[in-house]
Amino acid sequence: MQTGIEKRSNHFFFKMIPVVMVLFLLTGCVPLRGEEQIVGYRTQESKTTQKVIRYTGEKSKAIPFVSTTKRELSLTFNGMADSETMKKLLDELDKYHLKATFFLPGMRVAEEPNLAKEIASRGHEIENNTLNQLDLTKLSYDQIYSEIKLSKDVIQKETGIVPRYVRTKAGTYSDDIRLAAAQNGQDAVISYSLFLHNWENETDAQKIHYVRKYINRGGVITIDTEESKQLVENVSLLAKAAADVGYQFVPLHDLIAGGKERKPLQEIDGYDAAVIHANDSQATYHYVMKEETGKKQIALSFDDWGTDYTITRILDTLDKYSVKASFFLRADGVEKNPNLARAIAEAGHDVANHTYSHPVVTKITQIQLQEEIVKAHQIITEAIQQKPTMYFRPPTGVFDESTLKAIGATGYHSITNFDVDPSDYIKSKTADEIVNAILEQTHSGSVILLHMLDDTHTVEALPIVIEKLRSRGYTFVKMTEMFGP
Repeated sequence: MQTGIEKRSNHFFFKMIPVVMVLFLLTGCVPLRGEEQIVGYRTQESKTTQKVIRYTGEKSKAIPFVSTTKRELSLTFNGMADSETMKKLLDELDKYHLKATFFLPGMRVAEEPNLAKEIASRGHEIENNTLNQLDLTKLSYDQIYSEIKLSKDVIQKETGIVPRYVRTKAGTYSDDIRLAAAQNGQDAVISYSLFLHNWENETDAQKIHYVRKYINRGGVITIDTEESKQLVENVSLLAKAAADVGYQFVPLHDLIAGGKERKPLQEIDGYDAAVIHANDSQATYHYVMKEETGKKQIALSFDDWGTDYTITRILDTLDKYSVKASFFLRADGVEKNPNLARAIAEAGHDVANHTYSHPVVTKITQIQLQEEIVKAHQIITEAIQQKPTMYFRPPTGVFDESTLKAIGATGYHSITNFDVDPSDYIKSKTADEIVNAILEQTHSGSVILLHMLDDTHTVEALPIVIEKLRSRGYTFVKMTEMFGP
């Protein structure tokens, strides 16, 4: 079966003879009779072509997402569809005042340089999608180098723009690709946090629900202009989803320029504060669920994980009322969206451990429990770039003496629970029901359990809860202020 690239190459065979000559001129080569094979516009290595000296310097960065807590993300496109499709896409982007980043294949730029220039003239970024969009992971280093270089040179010659980033068609990369990119002066090899493929039979509600999961701070969303059958529709869908969350699409270079340092785990103080310790006979722990001094202080706590759409609204509500809370994070969610966890920490809240995958701790072995805790600790530490609050809350609040010892043995000596549970995780619970349950159960020293799950009514109930409890004379503190660090 022919690939789309091969079909297009055949279709433009006679038209592209001058383009082939341009590419030979760019590389300083001339066609070799009987010794050089041409696939698309890629020149295969031959006995008489000069071999590329393998780069030994630092690899280009690999970027699947940008480390940032700003409410920004990027919309990017692969490939360059036909002129009519591309102009419709550009008009739709203009309609929503979106500036995107286009990764263009050098071959297509050579075919239609005026279309590439129009993309740039509309204020969008142009970057390098390699010459032929081949699978670079299957090519030799020389071939990888040539695919990146020829595309970069064509884009520069035809548009005057020097690409800073390169992306393979599938967003995959290897050490060879990163080295060849660096050798070609490409700052980074870009992947993505979401590759939006064609929809099938989803409803409009299902589409928006799916897309919202990927409207993340620092996210890089990608659509292939030739594959996508709903290209224009997807622009409006993404624009609406970002507006609903309160996030903004910015060009990729702006997103990267505004990114933060992200240290590797082993360079962060406290990364090893949790360890697996099978012998828990000497383990110590302190279990707390409420404060008994009678002070009119209470603590809000939030468990589990959700999307930016939900958690950002919780953070905004807490900020509006100047309330600091305690968050117990499910780390398999943090692993997929570390920027959001970092945003919680930077807002001044406690960020604590709620296991990796949310098991009922009494139904797994003690070693499995410790593995859950340590893995979660490391993921959260790397995400927030600092040692977490060394509090642990067991999922569902269930525990026994043996699990408490196993938890304490990991280094998490403060094991916390709650005394106010409005069961807000139940989707059928209304905001009024959540509020009323909290008001009925709360007393001085209470710890209120809430959840940051999607599709519940916690976000609607939260401001009412804060206002009503304050009217009763309560002040809100973090759990570390109530129980100590």
